[in-house]
Amino acid sequence: MPHVIIKHFAATLTVEQHATLSEAITQSVTQAFGCSPHAVSIALRPVAPDDWHSSVFVPDIQTHPQELIKSPDYSAA
Repeated sequence: MPHVIIKHFAATLTVEQHATLSEAITQSVTQAFGCSPHAVSIALRPVAPDDWHSSVFVPDIQTHPQELIKSPDYSAA
């Protein structure tokens, strides 16, 4: 614990980008939860743009807004 899942449109990240992302998330999570970096796991889950609404927005965002610590503003994107 904790386990972080990032759902995103397909993107090719370099080894350096993976390392930078992993370090930033790990640092934030360990500070927030007071856990060891060794306890943190992170997964990247690409989602096709055509599937985003049904696979991510409805089940994760629309259905569970109380769980969000940051809500999307798709109109600003």
